[in-house]
Amino acid sequence: DSSKPDGTPRKLMDVSRLASLGWTASIDLESGLRDAYRWFVENRMDVRS
Repeated sequence: DSSKPDGTPRKLMDVSRLASLGWTASIDLESGLRDAYRWFVENRMDVRS
């Protein structure tokens, strides 16, 4: 039933609060996803256990 909350917190992509504290991304989204996927593929057997 989509009218009832499921307790899952909302995921937001707004980084304005971080930016106001001086943070800036050092890796673009595409590179970050590619690197994360590569790491997962190379280490998937280690993380399974």
